[in-house]
Amino acid sequence: MMHRHVPFLKNVFFYSITAYGGPQAHIAMMMKMFVQKTPYVTKEELLEYNAFCNLLPGASSTQTVTLIGYKRGGVPLAVVTLLVWIAPACILMGAFSFLLHYIDQGSLHTNIFKFIPSLAVGFLVYASVMAFGISIRNTITWVIMLVGIAATYFLFNSPWVFPLLIVLGGVATNLSHKRIPQVERKPSKIKWWNIWLFAIIFLIAGTTSELARKNEWPHRKPINLFENTYRMGSLVFGGGHVLMPMMYEQYSVRPKIIYETRPNAKGNIIDIDKDDMTTGMGIVRAIPGPVFSIASFTGGMALKDEGKHMQVLGCLIGTIAIFLPSALLVLFFFPIWNNLKKYAVVYRSLEGINAAVVGIMIASTLYIMKDISLVGTNSNSLINIGVIITTFCLLQYTRIAAPLIVVACVILGYFF
Repeated sequence: MMHRHVPFLKNVFFYSITAYGGPQAHIAMMMKMFVQKTPYVTKEELLEYNAFCNLLPGASSTQTVTLIGYKRGGVPLAVVTLLVWIAPACILMGAFSFLLHYIDQGSLHTNIFKFIPSLAVGFLVYASVMAFGISIRNTITWVIMLVGIAATYFLFNSPWVFPLLIVLGGVATNLSHKRIPQVERKPSKIKWWNIWLFAIIFLIAGTTSELARKNEWPHRKPINLFENTYRMGSLVFGGGHVLMPMMYEQYSVRPKIIYETRPNAKGNIIDIDKDDMTTGMGIVRAIPGPVFSIASFTGGMALKDEGKHMQVLGCLIGTIAIFLPSALLVLFFFPIWNNLKKYAVVYRSLEGINAAVVGIMIASTLYIMKDISLVGTNSNSLINIGVIITTFCLLQYTRIAAPLIVVACVILGYFF
Protein backbone atom coordinates (compact mmCIF):
# COMPACT_ATOMS: atom_id res chain seq x y z
CA MET A 1 0.00 0.00 0.00
CA MET A 2 2.95 2.34 0.59
CA HIS A 3 4.07 2.07 -3.04
CA ARG A 4 1.45 4.53 -4.22
CA HIS A 5 2.72 7.05 -1.67
CA VAL A 6 6.36 6.92 -2.82
CA PRO A 7 6.08 10.14 -4.92
CA PHE A 8 4.64 11.95 -1.91
CA LEU A 9 7.40 10.68 0.39
CA LYS A 10 10.03 11.77 -2.17
CA ASN A 11 8.58 15.27 -2.00
CA VAL A 12 8.71 15.14 1.80
CA PHE A 13 12.37 14.11 1.62
CA PHE A 14 13.31 16.92 -0.79
CA TYR A 15 11.40 19.30 1.45
CA SER A 16 13.30 18.04 4.51
CA ILE A 17 16.73 18.74 2.98
CA THR A 18 15.85 22.25 1.78
CA ALA A 19 13.52 23.60 4.51
CA TYR A 20 15.50 26.47 6.04
CA GLY A 21 14.34 29.37 8.17
CA GLY A 22 12.33 27.83 11.03
CA PRO A 23 8.60 27.00 11.27
CA GLN A 24 7.32 30.28 9.77
CA ALA A 25 9.43 29.82 6.64
CA HIS A 26 8.64 26.09 6.56
CA ILE A 27 4.94 26.80 5.99
CA ALA A 28 5.93 28.86 2.94
CA MET A 29 7.88 25.94 1.49
CA MET A 30 4.94 23.62 2.21
CA MET A 31 2.74 25.99 0.25
CA LYS A 32 5.03 25.57 -2.75
CA MET A 33 5.77 21.84 -2.40
CA PHE A 34 2.43 20.40 -1.25
CA VAL A 35 -0.12 22.88 -2.61
CA GLN A 36 1.17 24.48 -5.79
CA LYS A 37 3.64 21.93 -7.20
CA THR A 38 1.59 18.85 -6.30
CA PRO A 39 -1.83 19.53 -4.74
CA TYR A 40 -1.73 17.07 -1.85
CA VAL A 41 -3.74 19.57 0.22
CA THR A 42 -5.54 22.83 -0.53
CA LYS A 43 -4.31 26.24 0.62
CA GLU A 44 -7.20 26.38 3.07
CA GLU A 45 -6.36 22.96 4.52
CA LEU A 46 -2.68 23.83 4.93
CA LEU A 47 -3.48 27.07 6.75
CA GLU A 48 -5.93 25.23 8.98
CA TYR A 49 -3.38 22.50 9.79
CA ASN A 50 -0.73 25.09 10.60
CA ALA A 51 -3.07 27.10 12.83
CA PHE A 52 -4.25 23.97 14.63
CA CYS A 53 -0.66 22.82 15.28
CA ASN A 54 0.25 26.24 16.70
CA LEU A 55 -2.38 25.60 19.39
CA LEU A 56 -0.48 22.51 20.55
CA PRO A 57 2.87 22.16 22.32
CA GLY A 58 5.69 20.64 20.33
CA ALA A 59 7.24 21.10 16.89
CA SER A 60 4.54 22.87 14.85
CA SER A 61 6.09 22.44 11.38
CA THR A 62 6.70 18.74 12.13
CA GLN A 63 3.10 18.33 13.24
CA THR A 64 1.85 20.07 10.09
CA VAL A 65 3.83 17.75 7.81
CA THR A 66 2.59 14.78 9.83
CA LEU A 67 -1.02 15.87 9.28
CA ILE A 68 -0.49 16.08 5.51
CA GLY A 69 0.66 12.46 5.62
CA TYR A 70 -2.27 11.58 7.90
CA LYS A 71 -4.74 13.08 5.42
CA ARG A 72 -3.31 11.04 2.54
CA GLY A 73 -2.80 7.66 4.22
CA GLY A 74 -3.93 7.64 7.83
CA VAL A 75 -1.70 6.87 10.82
CA PRO A 76 0.76 4.53 8.97
CA LEU A 77 1.65 7.15 6.35
CA ALA A 78 1.70 9.88 9.01
CA VAL A 79 4.38 7.95 10.93
CA VAL A 80 6.48 7.32 7.80
CA THR A 81 6.11 10.98 6.79
CA LEU A 82 7.33 12.05 10.23
CA LEU A 83 10.38 9.78 10.01
CA VAL A 84 11.31 10.95 6.49
CA TRP A 85 10.95 14.59 7.55
CA ILE A 86 13.08 14.43 10.71
CA ALA A 87 15.72 11.90 9.56
CA PRO A 88 18.15 14.17 7.61
CA ALA A 89 18.36 16.92 10.26
CA CYS A 90 18.57 14.47 13.17
CA ILE A 91 21.30 12.40 11.49
CA LEU A 92 23.31 15.55 10.78
CA MET A 93 22.94 16.92 14.30
CA GLY A 94 23.66 13.53 15.86
CA ALA A 95 26.80 13.20 13.73
CA PHE A 96 27.85 16.70 14.75
CA SER A 97 27.89 15.59 18.40
CA PHE A 98 30.67 13.14 17.40
CA LEU A 99 32.57 15.58 15.20
CA LEU A 100 32.43 18.66 17.40
CA HIS A 101 35.67 18.06 19.26
CA TYR A 102 37.57 17.25 16.06
CA ILE A 103 36.74 20.68 14.69
CA ASP A 104 38.13 24.03 15.66
CA GLN A 105 34.89 25.73 16.72
CA GLY A 106 36.34 29.14 15.95
CA SER A 107 36.93 28.11 12.33
CA LEU A 108 33.39 26.92 11.62
CA HIS A 109 32.40 28.84 8.52
CA THR A 110 28.77 29.14 7.53
CA ASN A 111 29.29 31.79 4.85
CA ILE A 112 27.58 29.60 2.29
CA PHE A 113 24.40 30.07 4.33
CA LYS A 114 24.66 33.86 4.61
CA PHE A 115 21.84 34.49 2.09
CA ILE A 116 19.53 31.86 3.60
CA PRO A 117 17.72 34.48 5.79
CA SER A 118 16.94 36.46 2.62
CA LEU A 119 15.72 33.26 0.99
CA ALA A 120 13.45 32.63 3.99
CA VAL A 121 12.03 36.15 3.63
CA GLY A 122 11.28 35.48 -0.04
CA PHE A 123 9.43 32.28 0.87
CA LEU A 124 7.50 34.08 3.61
CA VAL A 125 6.47 36.89 1.27
CA TYR A 126 5.20 34.27 -1.18
CA ALA A 127 3.24 32.42 1.52
CA SER A 128 1.83 35.66 2.92
CA VAL A 129 0.57 36.72 -0.51
CA MET A 130 -1.00 33.30 -1.10
CA ALA A 131 -2.65 33.21 2.33
CA PHE A 132 -3.77 36.85 2.20
CA GLY A 133 -5.87 36.22 -0.89
CA ILE A 134 -7.94 33.48 0.74
CA SER A 135 -8.08 34.69 4.35
CA ILE A 136 -8.47 38.49 4.39
CA ARG A 137 -11.92 39.28 3.01
CA ASN A 138 -13.69 41.69 5.36
CA THR A 139 -13.18 44.27 8.09
CA ILE A 140 -12.84 41.86 11.03
CA THR A 141 -10.16 39.77 9.28
CA TRP A 142 -8.24 42.97 8.44
CA VAL A 143 -8.33 43.99 12.11
CA ILE A 144 -7.23 40.53 13.29
CA MET A 145 -4.37 40.49 10.77
CA LEU A 146 -3.10 43.96 11.77
CA VAL A 147 -3.26 43.13 15.48
CA GLY A 148 -1.47 39.86 14.75
CA ILE A 149 1.31 41.67 12.89
CA ALA A 150 1.92 44.14 15.74
CA ALA A 151 1.70 41.58 18.56
CA THR A 152 3.90 38.99 16.81
CA TYR A 153 6.59 41.50 15.82
CA PHE A 154 7.00 43.01 19.28
CA LEU A 155 6.47 39.78 21.24
CA PHE A 156 8.13 37.35 18.82
CA ASN A 157 10.19 35.60 21.51
CA SER A 158 7.22 35.06 23.85
CA PRO A 159 6.12 31.41 23.62
CA TRP A 160 2.45 32.20 24.30
CA VAL A 161 1.97 34.81 21.58
CA PHE A 162 1.17 32.38 18.73
CA PRO A 163 -1.49 30.23 20.45
CA LEU A 164 -2.99 33.32 22.13
CA LEU A 165 -3.38 35.20 18.83
CA ILE A 166 -4.97 32.17 17.19
CA VAL A 167 -7.46 31.72 20.04
CA LEU A 168 -8.34 35.44 20.11
CA GLY A 169 -8.75 35.46 16.33
CA GLY A 170 -11.24 32.60 16.59
CA VAL A 171 -13.13 34.40 19.36
CA ALA A 172 -13.30 37.66 17.37
CA THR A 173 -15.00 36.10 14.33
CA ASN A 174 -17.61 34.57 16.62
CA LEU A 175 -18.86 37.99 17.69
CA SER A 176 -21.15 37.85 14.65
CA HIS A 177 -23.33 34.77 14.13
CA LYS A 178 -24.69 35.76 10.73
CA ARG A 179 -21.85 35.51 8.21
CA ILE A 180 -21.14 31.78 8.50
CA PRO A 181 -24.08 29.42 9.03
CA GLN A 182 -24.12 26.12 10.86
CA VAL A 183 -22.31 23.39 8.92
CA GLU A 184 -23.30 19.86 9.89
CA ARG A 185 -20.65 17.14 9.79
CA LYS A 186 -21.01 13.56 10.88
CA PRO A 187 -18.81 13.06 13.95
CA SER A 188 -16.17 10.35 13.76
CA LYS A 189 -15.14 8.00 16.51
CA ILE A 190 -12.27 9.21 18.69
CA LYS A 191 -9.40 6.77 19.27
CA TRP A 192 -8.09 7.26 22.79
CA TRP A 193 -5.06 4.98 22.67
CA ASN A 194 -2.51 7.63 21.68
CA ILE A 195 -3.42 10.17 24.38
CA TRP A 196 -3.31 7.37 26.96
CA LEU A 197 0.07 6.33 25.57
CA PHE A 198 1.29 9.94 25.79
CA ALA A 199 0.18 10.24 29.44
CA ILE A 200 1.50 6.81 30.48
CA ILE A 201 4.95 7.52 28.97
CA PHE A 202 4.98 10.95 30.64
CA LEU A 203 4.17 9.48 34.08
CA ILE A 204 6.48 6.46 33.84
CA ALA A 205 9.38 8.55 32.55
CA GLY A 206 8.91 11.16 35.27
CA THR A 207 8.58 8.62 38.09
CA THR A 208 11.53 6.50 36.95
CA SER A 209 13.76 9.55 36.43
CA GLU A 210 12.95 10.89 39.90
CA LEU A 211 13.66 7.50 41.51
CA ALA A 212 16.96 7.29 39.65
CA ARG A 213 17.91 10.78 40.82
CA LYS A 214 16.97 10.32 44.47
CA ASN A 215 18.55 6.88 44.78
CA GLU A 216 21.63 7.82 42.73
CA TRP A 217 21.24 4.87 40.36
CA PRO A 218 24.47 4.17 38.49
CA HIS A 219 24.29 4.78 34.73
CA ARG A 220 21.09 6.75 35.15
CA LYS A 221 21.94 9.35 32.51
CA PRO A 222 19.89 7.71 29.68
CA ILE A 223 16.82 7.59 31.96
CA ASN A 224 17.18 11.24 32.93
CA LEU A 225 17.88 12.21 29.30
CA PHE A 226 14.66 10.61 28.05
CA GLU A 227 12.54 12.19 30.80
CA ASN A 228 14.03 15.66 30.37
CA THR A 229 13.68 15.64 26.59
CA TYR A 230 10.19 14.08 26.56
CA ARG A 231 9.01 16.67 29.10
CA MET A 232 10.34 19.53 26.98
CA GLY A 233 8.74 18.11 23.84
CA SER A 234 5.44 17.80 25.69
CA LEU A 235 5.30 21.28 27.19
CA VAL A 236 7.18 23.73 24.97
CA PHE A 237 5.17 26.29 22.98
CA GLY A 238 6.74 28.62 20.44
CA GLY A 239 9.07 26.31 18.51
CA GLY A 240 12.80 25.75 18.55
CA HIS A 241 13.78 29.26 19.66
CA VAL A 242 11.97 28.50 22.94
CA LEU A 243 13.21 24.91 23.22
CA MET A 244 16.92 25.77 22.92
CA PRO A 245 17.09 28.13 25.95
CA MET A 246 15.25 25.45 27.96
CA MET A 247 17.87 22.87 26.98
CA TYR A 248 20.69 25.31 27.70
CA GLU A 249 19.34 25.91 31.21
CA GLN A 250 18.71 22.19 31.86
CA TYR A 251 21.99 20.78 30.54
CA SER A 252 24.54 23.62 30.87
CA VAL A 253 23.43 25.97 33.66
CA ARG A 254 21.63 23.76 36.21
CA PRO A 255 24.47 21.20 36.62
CA LYS A 256 26.85 23.95 37.76
CA ILE A 257 24.34 25.00 40.44
CA ILE A 258 23.98 21.39 41.63
CA TYR A 259 27.76 20.95 41.86
CA GLU A 260 27.97 23.86 44.30
CA THR A 261 25.91 21.96 46.89
CA ARG A 262 26.72 18.38 45.82
CA PRO A 263 30.31 18.17 44.51
CA ASN A 264 30.12 14.37 44.53
CA ALA A 265 27.32 14.44 41.93
CA LYS A 266 29.78 14.91 39.08
CA GLY A 267 29.78 12.02 36.66
CA ASN A 268 26.17 11.06 37.26
CA ILE A 269 24.50 14.23 35.97
CA ILE A 270 24.01 15.32 32.37
CA ASP A 271 26.40 18.24 31.92
CA ILE A 272 27.04 19.76 28.49
CA ASP A 273 29.73 22.43 28.22
CA LYS A 274 28.24 25.88 27.57
CA ASP A 275 30.45 26.49 24.53
CA ASP A 276 29.48 23.12 23.04
CA MET A 277 25.81 23.86 23.62
CA THR A 278 25.91 27.31 22.03
CA THR A 279 27.82 25.90 19.04
CA GLY A 280 25.14 23.27 18.53
CA MET A 281 22.44 25.93 18.85
CA GLY A 282 24.16 27.90 16.10
CA ILE A 283 24.75 25.03 13.69
CA VAL A 284 21.15 23.76 13.90
CA ARG A 285 20.03 27.04 12.33
CA ALA A 286 22.38 26.48 9.41
CA ILE A 287 20.95 23.10 8.41
CA PRO A 288 17.56 22.33 6.86
CA GLY A 289 14.73 20.60 8.68
CA PRO A 290 13.16 20.96 12.12
CA VAL A 291 14.99 23.04 14.74
CA PHE A 292 13.89 20.40 17.29
CA SER A 293 16.67 18.22 15.81
CA ILE A 294 18.90 20.02 18.34
CA ALA A 295 17.74 17.21 20.68
CA SER A 296 19.73 14.67 18.63
CA PHE A 297 22.86 16.75 19.28
CA THR A 298 22.19 17.25 22.99
CA GLY A 299 21.41 13.55 23.39
CA GLY A 300 24.75 12.61 21.88
CA MET A 301 26.65 15.19 23.91
CA ALA A 302 24.90 14.06 27.11
CA LEU A 303 26.29 10.51 26.83
CA LYS A 304 29.58 11.15 24.98
CA ASP A 305 31.65 10.24 28.04
CA GLU A 306 29.98 6.81 28.27
CA GLY A 307 31.48 5.47 25.03
CA LYS A 308 30.56 5.58 21.34
CA HIS A 309 27.72 3.06 21.59
CA MET A 310 26.12 5.01 24.41
CA GLN A 311 26.58 8.24 22.45
CA VAL A 312 24.67 6.74 19.52
CA LEU A 313 22.00 5.66 22.01
CA GLY A 314 21.89 9.23 23.32
CA CYS A 315 21.26 10.58 19.80
CA LEU A 316 18.39 8.09 19.37
CA ILE A 317 16.91 8.89 22.79
CA GLY A 318 17.01 12.62 22.08
CA THR A 319 15.36 12.17 18.67
CA ILE A 320 12.58 9.87 19.88
CA ALA A 321 11.85 11.75 23.09
CA ILE A 322 11.53 15.18 21.46
CA PHE A 323 9.30 14.19 18.53
CA LEU A 324 7.17 11.41 20.07
CA PRO A 325 4.95 13.72 22.18
CA SER A 326 4.35 16.05 19.20
CA ALA A 327 3.15 13.12 17.09
CA LEU A 328 0.94 11.59 19.79
CA LEU A 329 -0.70 14.94 20.61
CA VAL A 330 -1.43 15.98 17.03
CA LEU A 331 -2.79 12.57 16.00
CA PHE A 332 -5.08 12.52 19.03
CA PHE A 333 -6.40 16.07 18.95
CA PHE A 334 -6.85 16.42 15.19
CA PRO A 335 -9.82 13.98 14.97
CA ILE A 336 -11.37 15.87 17.91
CA TRP A 337 -10.82 19.13 16.04
CA ASN A 338 -12.58 17.68 12.98
CA ASN A 339 -15.48 16.59 15.18
CA LEU A 340 -15.79 20.04 16.71
CA LYS A 341 -16.00 21.65 13.27
CA LYS A 342 -19.59 20.46 12.95
CA TYR A 343 -20.46 23.24 15.40
CA ALA A 344 -20.90 26.69 13.89
CA VAL A 345 -18.92 28.34 16.70
CA VAL A 346 -15.78 26.40 15.71
CA TYR A 347 -16.40 26.69 11.97
CA ARG A 348 -16.73 30.46 12.30
CA SER A 349 -13.51 30.51 14.31
CA LEU A 350 -11.55 29.27 11.29
CA GLU A 351 -12.03 32.65 9.59
CA GLY A 352 -10.35 34.47 12.47
CA ILE A 353 -7.73 31.76 12.97
CA ASN A 354 -6.61 32.01 9.33
CA ALA A 355 -6.47 35.82 9.56
CA ALA A 356 -4.27 35.53 12.67
CA VAL A 357 -1.95 33.11 10.82
CA VAL A 358 -1.56 35.64 7.99
CA GLY A 359 -0.64 38.30 10.55
CA ILE A 360 1.92 35.96 12.13
CA MET A 361 3.50 35.22 8.74
CA ILE A 362 3.75 38.90 7.77
CA ALA A 363 5.24 39.78 11.17
CA SER A 364 7.72 36.90 10.89
CA THR A 365 8.79 38.29 7.52
CA LEU A 366 9.39 41.73 9.03
CA TYR A 367 11.14 40.25 12.09
CA ILE A 368 13.63 38.31 9.97
CA MET A 369 14.19 41.31 7.69
CA LYS A 370 15.35 43.51 10.57
CA ASP A 371 18.48 41.36 10.94
CA ILE A 372 19.28 41.38 7.21
CA SER A 373 21.41 44.06 5.59
CA LEU A 374 19.08 45.70 3.06
CA VAL A 375 20.00 49.39 3.30
CA GLY A 376 23.37 50.43 1.92
CA THR A 377 25.48 50.40 -1.19
CA ASN A 378 27.56 47.33 -0.31
CA SER A 379 27.24 44.22 -2.46
CA ASN A 380 25.67 42.09 0.29
CA SER A 381 22.74 44.50 0.71
CA LEU A 382 22.06 44.50 -3.03
CA ILE A 383 22.32 40.71 -3.21
CA ASN A 384 19.96 40.30 -0.23
CA ILE A 385 17.35 42.46 -1.95
CA GLY A 386 17.87 40.53 -5.18
CA VAL A 387 17.50 37.17 -3.42
CA ILE A 388 14.20 38.23 -1.78
CA ILE A 389 12.69 39.55 -5.02
CA THR A 390 13.98 36.68 -7.17
CA THR A 391 12.80 34.01 -4.72
CA PHE A 392 9.31 35.48 -4.60
CA CYS A 393 9.08 35.81 -8.40
CA LEU A 394 10.33 32.27 -9.01
CA LEU A 395 7.83 30.85 -6.53
CA GLN A 396 4.93 32.99 -7.73
CA TYR A 397 5.39 32.89 -11.50
CA THR A 398 7.34 29.72 -12.34
CA ARG A 399 7.16 26.02 -11.59
CA ILE A 400 10.81 25.77 -10.53
CA ALA A 401 11.07 23.36 -7.59
CA ALA A 402 11.77 24.93 -4.20
CA PRO A 403 14.84 22.71 -3.53
CA LEU A 404 16.54 24.10 -6.66
CA ILE A 405 16.00 27.65 -5.42
CA VAL A 406 17.60 26.74 -2.08
CA VAL A 407 20.60 25.09 -3.78
CA ALA A 408 21.09 28.16 -5.98
CA CYS A 409 21.06 30.37 -2.87
CA VAL A 410 23.72 28.23 -1.14
CA ILE A 411 25.91 28.35 -4.27
CA LEU A 412 25.49 32.13 -4.35
CA GLY A 413 26.71 32.30 -0.74
CA TYR A 414 29.78 30.22 -1.65
CA PHE A 415 30.89 32.55 -4.45
CA PHE A 416 29.94 35.86 -2.82
